[in-house]
Amino acid sequence: MTTTQPSGTTVPDALDDSVLTADTESYDVVVVGFGMAGGCAALEAARAGARVLLLERAAAHGGTTCMAGGHFYLGGGTAVQKATGHDDSAEQMYRYLVANSLDPDHEKIRAYCEGSVAHFDWLEALGFEFERSYFAEKAVIQPGTEGLMYTGNEKVWPYLTEATPAPRGHKVPVPGDTDGARLVMDLLRDRVAEAGAEVRYETGATNLITTSSGDVAGVAWRSFQDTGVVRAAAVVIAAGGFVMNADMVAEHTPALGAKLFTLGSTYDDGLGIRLGLSAGAELECMAEPFITAPFYPPSGLVKGLIVNKEGRRFVAEDSYHARTSYHVLHQPDATAYLIVDSEHAEHPSMSLVPFVDGWETVADMAGGLGLPEKTLVATLARYNDNATRGEDPDFHKHPDWLAPQDTGPWAAYDLSLGKALYAGFTLGGMSTTADAQVRRPDGSVIGGLYAAGACASNIAQDGQGYCSGLQLGEGSFFGRRAGQHAAALARSARG
Repeated sequence: MTTTQPSGTTVPDALDDSVLTADTESYDVVVVGFGMAGGCAALEAARAGARVLLLERAAAHGGTTCMAGGHFYLGGGTAVQKATGHDDSAEQMYRYLVANSLDPDHEKIRAYCEGSVAHFDWLEALGFEFERSYFAEKAVIQPGTEGLMYTGNEKVWPYLTEATPAPRGHKVPVPGDTDGARLVMDLLRDRVAEAGAEVRYETGATNLITTSSGDVAGVAWRSFQDTGVVRAAAVVIAAGGFVMNADMVAEHTPALGAKLFTLGSTYDDGLGIRLGLSAGAELECMAEPFITAPFYPPSGLVKGLIVNKEGRRFVAEDSYHARTSYHVLHQPDATAYLIVDSEHAEHPSMSLVPFVDGWETVADMAGGLGLPEKTLVATLARYNDNATRGEDPDFHKHPDWLAPQDTGPWAAYDLSLGKALYAGFTLGGMSTTADAQVRRPDGSVIGGLYAAGACASNIAQDGQGYCSGLQLGEGSFFGRRAGQHAAALARSARG
């Protein structure tokens, strides 16, 4: 048999279960990948009494999770929401996420929303507490340890007409945007060890093993020069996305290969997705990336206006940064500028969007940016006139972020692709049920196969509908459900 690790777009062969012999080592559940989703799956399966083996290609736990800032998208009335005076319900959270999805999976979204408060409690039971505090400004992530902020388009039109807005970005209590997720992963590692799951580092799955009926019966693995096979009643794939695989990116999300910084670890090479394909998995939303170049903080910049190369507005500037970026990338030549007056000009803290220059007159600014003067003057005049009345009939920008930009000189920041530092990752992956079972194209489930995290299709199926915290939120949530269901399957197989 061949168990060499595939590369590029190669789909590894599924091995026949004849490779499993009487003396093959056996586990109830094998989990592939020790990031957030895999760790939660292993923990829940072990707590349910299953004999669990967790395989991790890297030398340590964490995966791409450790690159995250530490947001979990949770709602429905969590302890932090209640403590900070924000009313929310599972129904309003559900309505918002449905409105944000291209082709919403109502069962999965409903399960996620209705289980959100209990999942919040489960996360805190790992050994930490979200701070009962609220950050009211516009930022990519809270600068301090504040436990809650808006991380999506909840207060942006038309979404605020679909569901009552509520902040749902719960941040791990670590200052800034580093080490928050690592704190959770370290606690998860400790809880996994306490539950008795076996972890093998520097050991990666290379092939799935399937029966004649198409069920998954185990995995083949490699650790340096050693190879072997493991029998399992259930296999949970939680091996990350494919943003680091140039061939898969070129095939599915070519925008991520153009002038972008990719957000991923070495092992986000799509192997988990290709393993799923070898067993007949259906893939969803593979063409959908998350791409963004935040122009805030500081929040004051949100009160400016964004125009394309024709000098026209095209998006509400108070949108979540990925929604704004989505619309920029769909403008002519992916070119756009943020314009602010002297009362609002302030260099972005993150400096991902470069300052172009300042001009004493709007006419000079039009010339400096190469924009049609007549159109830019009219666009700015209309924006200022409406902002004075607290209105934005063109794009329905929230009054909180409206302010006339009429005090010269004027400054511009370059949001264009190739000028601003855009970064992104993939959202597509295996189609799964609410219990993380992997589906075939005909809708049937592949017996014994589960997927969670970035190798499963995201609830938010397009970049402009994504909310910060969904990767960690649903990865941990559906990872848990995968572990619970897989353990039950193993118990049933044992009789």
